[in-house]
Amino acid sequence: MEQVTPNHPLSSACIQRMRALDDTLDLLSGKWKLALIARLCYQPLRYSALLREVTGISGKVLSRELQDLETNGLIVREVSASKPLTVTYSLSDTGRSLKALTDSLADWGLAHRARIMGPAQ
Repeated sequence: MEQVTPNHPLSSACIQRMRALDDTLDLLSGKWKLALIARLCYQPLRYSALLREVTGISGKVLSRELQDLETNGLIVREVSASKPLTVTYSLSDTGRSLKALTDSLADWGLAHRARIMGPAQ
């Protein structure tokens, strides 16, 4: 019978990258965060526009997700002094650094959809 030996331990560089990936996934996890970030990559949007653009999100969940993204420094919430009061959300510099990630995910999604469903007709 062949003896099974344990795998070699991961290098410290690999462990460091896995921790960074875990932190990133924790920050961006959930159904809505990347969807919100992706839409804000194109232009600042008001709350009502985000509610309309992100299909299926409730107002309560949108408020919570926006607060989370703001707390983590990914978006900026700007309140205008005009009447009526308006609130606009935009990406911070840190949030804008995620555009390459959302673009890559969209490209992968388009390619995967084409593989599964065939060429667009």
